[in-house]
Parts: sequence; structure tokens; C-alpha cells
Amino acid sequence: MKFDTPATTNPIDQLKIIGHATSRIDGPLKATGRATYAYEWHDRAVKPAYGYIVGSAIAKGRIASMDLSRAKAAPGVIAIVTAENAGKLGKGTHNTAKLLGGPEIDHYHQAVAVVVAETFEQARAAAELVQVDYSAAKGSFDLSAGRQSAAEPPGGGVDGQPKTSVGDFAGAYEAAPVQLDATYTTPDQAHAMMEPHASMAAWDGDRLTLWTSNQMIAWTTGDVAKTLGLPKENVRVISPFIGGGFGGKLFLRADAVLAALGARAANRPVKVALQRPLMFNNTTHRPATIQRIRIGADRNGKITAIGHESWSGNLPEGRPETAVNQTRLLYAGENRMTAMRLAMLDLPEGNAMRAPGEAPGMMALEIAMDEMAERLGLDPVEFRARNDTQVDPEHPNRPFSQRQLVECMRIGAERFGWSKRNAEPGRQRDGRWLVGMGMAAAFRNNLLMKSGARVRLDRQGRVTVETDMTDIGTGSYTIIAQTAAEMMGVPLDKVVVRLGDSSFPVSAGSGGQFGANNSTSGVYAACVKLREAVTQKLGFNSADAAFADGQVSSGNRSVPLEQAASDGELVAEDSIEYGDLAKTHQQSTFGAHFVELGVDAATAEIRVRRMLAVCAAGRILNPKTARSQVIGAMTMGVGAALMEDLVVDKRAGFFVNHDLAGYEVPVHADIPHQDTIFLDETDPMSSPMKAKGIAELGICGVAAALANAIYNATGIRVRDYPITLDKLLDHMPNA
Repeated sequence: MKFDTPATTNPIDQLKIIGHATSRIDGPLKATGRATYAYEWHDRAVKPAYGYIVGSAIAKGRIASMDLSRAKAAPGVIAIVTAENAGKLGKGTHNTAKLLGGPEIDHYHQAVAVVVAETFEQARAAAELVQVDYSAAKGSFDLSAGRQSAAEPPGGGVDGQPKTSVGDFAGAYEAAPVQLDATYTTPDQAHAMMEPHASMAAWDGDRLTLWTSNQMIAWTTGDVAKTLGLPKENVRVISPFIGGGFGGKLFLRADAVLAALGARAANRPVKVALQRPLMFNNTTHRPATIQRIRIGADRNGKITAIGHESWSGNLPEGRPETAVNQTRLLYAGENRMTAMRLAMLDLPEGNAMRAPGEAPGMMALEIAMDEMAERLGLDPVEFRARNDTQVDPEHPNRPFSQRQLVECMRIGAERFGWSKRNAEPGRQRDGRWLVGMGMAAAFRNNLLMKSGARVRLDRQGRVTVETDMTDIGTGSYTIIAQTAAEMMGVPLDKVVVRLGDSSFPVSAGSGGQFGANNSTSGVYAACVKLREAVTQKLGFNSADAAFADGQVSSGNRSVPLEQAASDGELVAEDSIEYGDLAKTHQQSTFGAHFVELGVDAATAEIRVRRMLAVCAAGRILNPKTARSQVIGAMTMGVGAALMEDLVVDKRAGFFVNHDLAGYEVPVHADIPHQDTIFLDETDPMSSPMKAKGIAELGICGVAAALANAIYNATGIRVRDYPITLDKLLDHMPNA
């Protein structure tokens, strides 16, 4: 189905099921332990063996020698796979470093071997007996030190451009009566999802089936085939349930490749799960950034110049952290400049993590906007509102399809009690606590991607949806079921949803907050085709037939839906494609975050008291699951602001705190009540669903809102995340 123009009327607009708060249909499976995750699959005919990965003990250099003799002789060992006996391996399109290292080592904890044994314990014990001698080389592990040699990357940003320029930024900034020139830093961060990277592989001749935990089935199928030198049609990837991903499971990783290699060597199914300490250095992470922001404005608060430069690091062939994305689109200003530079570092691969680009970019930009508002003597909400724009600031003839940023801020300010905030820092107390409020805008782009589905109607009137879309805890099963139920006029319990299998039509997949809008639009397209088949079978005119309450009606005639399948199952398949919509209109999501917190006057302990997010993200398909996504993202924003920091050993080149004991994330006690408000918005430019994404909008701006609240409470401006006690204690106001 081509979607080149805004939808006017369609069955989705009935809103009988779509738009209603609906509990997740996969909830009972997960609550009772019946949802099968990657490591829980097993071949009933053949007992699986277990693989245990050996990670490199150096960050850069070569393997000088590897002695496997003791490991091979250990109890239960079936096979050991290394780069020497794995055969020729390619590199997937979405992989930066090799997934099996040797003899060259690209980064610390790069997989160098997998030991396969009868039990997990035997594989783990034998892996300890693998003796590897390395020849270490000097590496580059410090972004600050690499900043001077950082170069312009080959691509990046929302439009693939590493830098942009509009007007005369340098001249306008120099002439501005009010200026800000500040540098901010964000650290490396880990996905730290609950379920580890895990896979089970089984071969049938030269055909591979891979049960894995992965967000993008089609990408992974192609990269498995490319890595192992197989025809794509010989690879089947299955991933119906995923215990969290946040971008860390977008791509093929070592667990899947080594499960496949181990299974081939052992001639039986093999399970591999990355041990938690290996995940932090072996897989991807959010790269650290250094960001310089310059803003110039006139005395009335109108921005006349805005510039944002970002430095990040990655392995050779890696991409930059696109932290300037939002600055290209969020605020008006005639004279503009953005630039990204990439330093070559020998740390593990940097790649997508929830809201890549905007999340760390807004950690800096939204502090800068607060600092500028203070210099101008303006309320932070008012300053942002004065610099609103309804068109892409870099391409003024491209309007936003919908943009309600100001509405989000105004409604949020009223609901949160923003007018009670004392603009002078350090003036509000509650006993021992210094109390402050902070806010920030929220922004994340809405991406349009082709997405397909297959829909079946059987003789019982049951509708089955098949698509390789994944559910990473976001509620994909439920909103897809709601879409099919709405389109076919049946109750939810008449819909069966099957996801995460490469034998199904290719969907958008889960990532970049593009999954919900695109995948449901693909289901919509398939349902349109099925409706046509039903009406043709029943002798109705498809243009005026109504589907409701399990009946198909037109005029005075009504027929049960299942009658269309009386001679056999009806099957329809289609996909959604968007034409040139992305070129004619800028599609983005907007919001505002408000935070109140307390800072202990003696210890500088920070306690978040309350949070509010106001979001404008198109039609909300399911308010219940959407709220869950937003408050989860808000929680991640608290972690980013106050705790999360992958600490780099700059001598040896690895993340020191590579487990859930040393890498701190928020727990229940850290998070107060969180409120969410969804504006009533439908975006007919976005899709026939008139929806957008929301899962990543909820994190964008949260960290800055917290930083701004800390400043309001204490008068201490911290520009280096995370905001830990040591950055406050020496500067606390007198108790």
C-alpha cells in the first residue's frame, strides 16, 4: 500500500478498540513464565549443548598463542571454536568490529573462543582453562585526549550530514548582546537490559535456525547469512519475546554467531548467553560526548545565533553519536551551525541506545537553554516559547506536519505548578532539603519505514496476524492486535498475533521509536487487502462495506465475517510505503519534562520528588502501554542524570564497572510518582494510523530537567554528567 497523501477517513478512525487503554495480551504469558525467551528454547528431540564465550583480556593487539589442550580434556567438552578453526567469516552490514576476534584484537572482551560442553557448568569450567597469550599494542581510550585529532565523520545526523550551516553564525554570535559559550560532557552508558544477549542455534544440513534475542529480524537474518557465507533463504531467525533491548539488540552480536559456529562444530543444537560481565564490553554502548554550545540572542530573548558542536569516539568504521540532531530542528534562529567530529578510540563499539543522538544531545542543549534564559532574565518556558518555529529552521519551506511544543510546555507548567517556582536559586527549603524545580523540552524525530504483514481469516472468524515485528517489552503484540481487531470488526479475543520470525513478512522492527506507527500501518495495509478479499467473496462493494461486531454489512444486508472463509482460509499480505512524505514535511514528536527534587543541605544527596511528562506524539494507540513506555524512559533519564557512567580504564582500555553491581541504574526507591499527559493529536501526514513514536521521547530532556532543578535548588551549575555528590559537596550553600 502506498501512503503518499494524508488519510481522511478510514476504519481506524472509529476508535472502538484503537486508542483505548488495553492490558497487554502477552501479559499472562510473562506473568506465569510461559513466554519463551531465547535461552529457554530447546530441541525436544536433541538435548542442547551449552557454549561459554571467552573474551579478550586486552583491548588492542594480537593473540600470540592459544593453548586449548587443558580445556579440550575437561569433562563434558564437545568442541572449541576459535578464529583458527571457524572457517572463513564475513562481517555483517551492521557490525563495526568482528564478532570473533583473532589473531587481531579490536577491543576488550571481544569474543576469541566459545567452549561447547554438555552442561553450562562444564562449559564455564573448561573456558577457564583456555590459555591465551597476547601481544598488546598501545591503544587510544580517552575521548578528551582524542578530541584534537578527531575528524569529520563520513556521515551522521538526521539527514546524513556531519555538519550544517545556515546564515553567518560566527558574525551573528559575535554581534549578539547576550551570549552563552559552554561545554558539556556526557559519559559512556550501558543498555543494562534485564535479559542478556542469548541465542540457541540448530543446523539441518546447511540450513540454520537461530532462536535469539534481537530487535530487528530482517537485519539479523541478512547479517547472519553474510557472516557465515550462507544464502539468506537458508537462515531462519526466531525472536518472539525479548527481555529488553534499548538498541543493544538491534544488530547481530557474538552470542548468535558463536552459537551457530558451536552448533556446527558440535553437530547438535547449542545455547549461548553472554555472561553479564561480558555484556558491557563485548556488545555496544552509548558513546561519551563532549559538546560545545554557543547561543546568541537579542535583549528580547530572540535567538539570533545557535551553534552546537559534538565530539564522540568509536572504532574504525564506527559512527558518531549524533548529539546535534535536535539542535538542527528544535529552535528558531536565522544563523546556525552544527558539526560532529569523530575520534578513533579502541574502546568497544559505540552505537544506538534509546534515543541515540537526541538523548545525550538534549542533556546539553536543554541546560544551555536554561542558562541562556537566566542571562536574559526570562522564565525558561517563556524563552523556549519565544523561539518556537513551525518550519524546519534549516529548510524553511519544509513545515512540521504537527508541532505542539509550546502547548506541551504551557500545559505542563500549569499542571505542575511551575508558577510557584522561585527563580532565584537556593531559596526554597523544606527542613534539611534545598528544593528546586527544573524543566526541559522534549524532542525526537518520527521515522517512516516500510513495514509489512500477513493477515489470515479462518472458518471460526479468527484473525491471525503474522509479521517479523518484535516486542521488546513495548506492547507490540497488543497494539497490533488492536489494529487488526479494529480493521476487521472483531473483538480482541478473536485476534492471534505471531511476531518475531523471519518466515513472516518484513516489518519495520523495534528501534528508534519507529516500531509502533510503522508496524501497525503495515498491519493496516494487510487488513485493507483482506477486507477487499472478504467483500469480494461475500458479494459486497468494498467501498461501502462496514466491518463491526463480527459482521460485514452493507445497506440492509449483514453476513457473519467467518462466512467469507467457509470454503477455506483467506490470506492477504501487504506493506506500507510512504512515498515522498519525509521530504515534504518534517515529522517529529514533542514534549516537556518537569521535575521537582530535594538536595540535602549537608550531604548533597539528591532525591527526586515528582516528575511530569507532557507528550505530543500523534494518535496514542494504547494509552496504557504508551504511559508505560514514557515512565520507563523518564526513569532512564534519572539514571542518565544522576548515576549512569561506564568508567573507562584509560590505561588498559576497558569499562571497569562491567556488571550490575558497579553500573548503577535507578531502583524503585529512587523514583517517585510519575505523571504523564498525552495531548489530543492526530497526524494524518504520519501514516494511516495517524500515530507517531513515543518510547524515546520520554527520555529526551529528562536529564537536563533534573540538572536544571539541581541548579534551582542549590545554585550549582553542573555541566558534566552524571551529577554525583562529589560535584556538589564543595560548592553547597551554607547550611
